[in-house]
Amino acid sequence: MADKKGNKELKKTSNYVNRELSWLEFNYRILGEAKDKTIRPFERIKFLGITASNLDEFFMVRVASLMDMVHAGYNKPDIADMTPAQQLEEIIPMTKAFMNSQYTTYNRSLLPLLEKNGLHVITHHEDLTEEQQNYVDDFFDKDVYPVLTPMAVDASRPFPLIRNKSLNIGALIRKKDSNEVEIATVQVPSVLPRIVHVPSNQEGMEEVILLEQVIEKNISKLFLNYEVTCAHPYRIMRNADLTIDEDEAADLLKEIEKQIKQRQWGEVIRLEVEESIDKALLKELSQQLHVDKTNIFPINGPLDLTFLSKLSGLSGYDHLKNPKYTPQPIPELNHDESIFEQIKRKDIFLHHPYQTFDPVVQFISQAAVDPNVLAIKQTLYRVSSNSPIVAALALAAENGKQVTVLVELKARFDEENNINWAKKLEKTGCHVIYGLVGLKTHSKISLVVRREEDGIKRYVHLGTGNYNDVTARIYTDTGILTASDSIGEDATAVFNMLSGYSEPASWNKLAVAPIWLKNTVLDLIRREAENAKVGKPAHIIAKMNSLCDPAVMEALYEASNAGVKIDLIIRGICCLRAGVPGLSENITVRSIVGDFLEHARILYCYNDGFEEIYMGSADWMPRNLDKRVEIMFPVEDKDAKAQAKHILDVQLADTLKAYILQPDGTYEKLDLRGKEKISAQETFCREAVERAKKEKESNQEKRVFEPITNTLSKN
Repeated sequence: MADKKGNKELKKTSNYVNRELSWLEFNYRILGEAKDKTIRPFERIKFLGITASNLDEFFMVRVASLMDMVHAGYNKPDIADMTPAQQLEEIIPMTKAFMNSQYTTYNRSLLPLLEKNGLHVITHHEDLTEEQQNYVDDFFDKDVYPVLTPMAVDASRPFPLIRNKSLNIGALIRKKDSNEVEIATVQVPSVLPRIVHVPSNQEGMEEVILLEQVIEKNISKLFLNYEVTCAHPYRIMRNADLTIDEDEAADLLKEIEKQIKQRQWGEVIRLEVEESIDKALLKELSQQLHVDKTNIFPINGPLDLTFLSKLSGLSGYDHLKNPKYTPQPIPELNHDESIFEQIKRKDIFLHHPYQTFDPVVQFISQAAVDPNVLAIKQTLYRVSSNSPIVAALALAAENGKQVTVLVELKARFDEENNINWAKKLEKTGCHVIYGLVGLKTHSKISLVVRREEDGIKRYVHLGTGNYNDVTARIYTDTGILTASDSIGEDATAVFNMLSGYSEPASWNKLAVAPIWLKNTVLDLIRREAENAKVGKPAHIIAKMNSLCDPAVMEALYEASNAGVKIDLIIRGICCLRAGVPGLSENITVRSIVGDFLEHARILYCYNDGFEEIYMGSADWMPRNLDKRVEIMFPVEDKDAKAQAKHILDVQLADTLKAYILQPDGTYEKLDLRGKEKISAQETFCREAVERAKKEKESNQEKRVFEPITNTLSKN
C-alpha cells in the first residue's frame, strides 16, 4: 500500500480531469468520425447527427444540473477542483466552439460530398427554382397548413409554452394599418417528415429541403392581416433533470408521472437561433424565454442536426453506406432442443450485436409456456416499445406462473415508456416493483425457477446491456446464460433484496452495488498491486463506458506505481490521466468509436496466472457504485472466459477505430504507418459470420452421416 504522503500526492486535483469536459472530448471523438474522409458519406452524416443528439441530452441533464447548483449557491469543487460556476464558464464556450466545428463539417465537407454523390440538400427556400417553389407552395397548402397553429402575442394572448427540443419559427409581424410590431411563433410539426423531397431538373440528382424552410417561405399565409417583417427558426433546450423527493412521495408512479409533465416547463438553458436572425426578433425571444446572452447559440446552418439520422436512412444510397450487418446465430445453441437442457449442460456466452439477441428472448418465451417453470423474475431498465420480452412475461403470468418484474421508473427519458409497461404487466397478473427508494436498479438479471426430476433448478441470465431487442442490434454487450447453483442462489437473494429489502449475509459469486461491488473492484485492483510489489507479473484490463470514481482511480494510480500493467478501454468519460510519469506511466486508455455503440463492461485480472474475468452492468462511477443496484458476475466457464478475453485482446489491438488518451487529456488516433489495419468491430462481425457458417456446415454433415452411422450400428 502507498504511504500517507503517496496517497496525498495521488489525491491532487491536477491528477484528474473534470467529468463534463471529458464528456465533451468524447463527443469530439464522434465528430472525428464525421470528419473522417475514409468513412462512407452516409455513415459520416449519421455520426454528425449523433453528436447533436448527444449534446442535447448533455445540456438537458448535465448542464442543467450545474445551473441548478449555481442557483442554489452550491460551490463545492469537483475532483478536478472546479466549482459548478467554473465548469459552466468552460463548458459554454467549449460547446460553442464544438458546434462551430459541427456546422463547418456539415457546410464545407458533407453537403458538397452529398451533392457530388447525387443528393442536393437545398439550404434555403430562396435557392428553389420556380418549379420547385410552385411544388413547395402546393405542398404547404395541402399538407402543412392544416396542421399548423400560428400563435400571435399581444395583451390578451401571452407568449405560449415552447416545448423542449421543438423546432419553431419566430416572426415579427405588423398590422397593415399600423406601425406596432408584435411577435408571433409557430411550431414546426414533428408529426410531418422534416425532409421534403422536391422535383429536380438535374439528371441523377435527388433534391430535398427541410420543412422549416417550406413554412418560412409561406409564413405570410398564417398571418393574413399582417405584414411579416422577418421570420427565423429557433429552438430551445429545457432543464429535463427530474427532481423527485422519493421519501415524501406517497406514490412513486404518480409522482414521476407528474414530474414528466413538469419537464416541459423546465428552465430554458439554451436558445439556438440562426446566425442571420433579426436582432429585434432575437431580443424579443430572449426576453420572452428568459434567456441571457451567454446561453444563446447562433448557428450557421439548420437547427437540430438530429434530422441527419433520417437523412442517412434514405433509400437508394446503399453504395454510400456500410453494408447492413445481420446478427448471427450462437453456434452453441440448437433451436430444436429446450434452451434449459442446453444451459444445464454448459454456460452459454452471448456477444451482441455480433450474435443475435434471440436466445435472451427465447429464454423468457420458453419459460412462459414451459409447464415445469414455476417462477420468472426479471429487472427491466430500458425496453423497446414493442418488447417481445414484456409480451412473454405477460403470457407467463396469464399461464399461472409466478412473475415478478422490477421496472425501473427512474430510467432517464424512458420514464413514460416504463410506466406504461408497468401498468400493462400489472394488469396481466405480474407482481411489479417500481424500483427502490433512493436507488436506481440498473442491473440486468433474469431468473427462471424450474421443477425438474431431481428437484428445483434455477436458470439465470446476466448481462451488461438492457433487455431491449432494438438497441441490442446497435449496442455491443455481453452476457451469460447459466445453470450454476451458486449463481442461482445469489440471483434469488438479489430478487429477495429488491422485493423485500432483505440483505444476504454473504454472496457466493455476485458482487452487488451499492454495498459490495465497489469494495470487490478495489480488492481486485489492490491484489494485482500487491503481486506486482513482490515481483510477480500483474495485469488489469478493464472495459467500460465511463470512469470517474475517485477511490477506483486512486487505486489504479497506486497499482500503476506498484508496476501493474493497466489497459483501459473506455468509450466515454475518463477523469483519470494516462501515461503521466510518476503517476500513471503503466496506464493506457483507449476509446473505440465505431458503427456500434460500445456498451459492455468487462474486467480482467491476471491474478498471478490464475486469470479471472468479470462482467457486469456498472461503470466505475460514483452513481453506479454508490447509488444504484448493479451486479458484477464472474465468467468461470473455460470457453466463455476465452471468448471474453478475446474481446479485450482484439479491442486492444484495434488500430483503425481506437482513440488513445494522451497525458494532456486529449485523444489521438494511432499513426498507422507500419501497423496492421485492424477494426475490432469488423473483426467481431467477420468472426461471428465464420463461426455461424462453420456450425451450419457441421450440422449439414451430421444430417448426412447420422443415418448411415445409425444403419451401420444396427447391423
